[in-house]
Amino acid sequence: MSDASQDKRLAPQEFERVLAAASTAQASFEDEQLSILQRAQRFLHVHPTVVPFVVLLLGLLLGVTVDFERFATGRNLSTVLTQVTITGILGIAQTLVILTAGIDLSVGVVMVISSVVMGRLGVIDGWPIILAFPLGLLCGAACGYLNGILVTRLRMPPFIVTLGTLSIFGALLIFYSESQTIREQDIEAAAPFLQLMGVPFQIGGARIILGSFLLVLVSIVVWYMLNRTAYGRHIYATGDDPEAARLAGIDTDKILLSVYVLAGFISAIAGWALIGRIGAISPTAGENANLDSITAVVIGGTSLFGGRGSIVGTLIGALIVGVFRSAVSLAGLDVLWQLFAIGVLIIVAVALDQWIRRVAK
Repeated sequence: MSDASQDKRLAPQEFERVLAAASTAQASFEDEQLSILQRAQRFLHVHPTVVPFVVLLLGLLLGVTVDFERFATGRNLSTVLTQVTITGILGIAQTLVILTAGIDLSVGVVMVISSVVMGRLGVIDGWPIILAFPLGLLCGAACGYLNGILVTRLRMPPFIVTLGTLSIFGALLIFYSESQTIREQDIEAAAPFLQLMGVPFQIGGARIILGSFLLVLVSIVVWYMLNRTAYGRHIYATGDDPEAARLAGIDTDKILLSVYVLAGFISAIAGWALIGRIGAISPTAGENANLDSITAVVIGGTSLFGGRGSIVGTLIGALIVGVFRSAVSLAGLDVLWQLFAIGVLIIVAVALDQWIRRVAK
């Protein structure tokens, strides 16, 4: 092989000369300087339950300041827990729907109609409780299925769908119940199982009903589902960005339908707890349950725009409502100030949520 060909082979190529002349300095990026407000914004975006927890502490502080001797008693705290039991269970159902960027205005009436189905079958019609109770739960799931079908198949907005079914289920409730209340004594004689969630337990100075333990159990199960399963991650993904979720292979319609069915089922469980709490079965019970559940979810830090929130936040939100109502009541103020305080909390919570969401944008 000649020396000329060897020199040609060893001579640097054109791209090598260009690379040799290129700068070897490493790219550097200046750290983004964030203000204290921006840091707080990002922190709250990552930890959405911090604000509700702080508000709960403020509510407890308010109650202690107003009347320490009456507020800090086991009797008062057990009353607060009993009051928030129904709101908490319904709030869990509402949280699942709102996480998908929807809303369910019918959870309250689904709760009541499910309790009426259990009561009329088990008490009035004399069916075995082993059939009457599951059929009541099935009624709640069926109501949720109807909501889900209308949302996913007809592409109707969840607000309009559940506003319509709120009236439909309400009319069916009045028709089926004949506007009659099933007395506590009749339930106790024919189907005492329906009153099981009202059985009290004495823990220290507090009197806790079994329904409060049911709330904890439902919370743990749903929390695990949302945070430890692929199904839970699909719920968050569907609410955060449905189109991206579809492109990722998630059947968003199936997820939405299952969420509404599950919300209806949990609402029926709340109906069982409602029977235990009031003792009787009334078609007019839980009149404000819809608004209370939405209030607990929103104050608890779950975004109305979907994709962000937690079960823990909803429970804290329910406790906030109960604690503030208790504090205002002990202060001797009119009930209207309770409504005023809750309304202010809702507006502040939604405004804060929109401010925090700017981080994602």
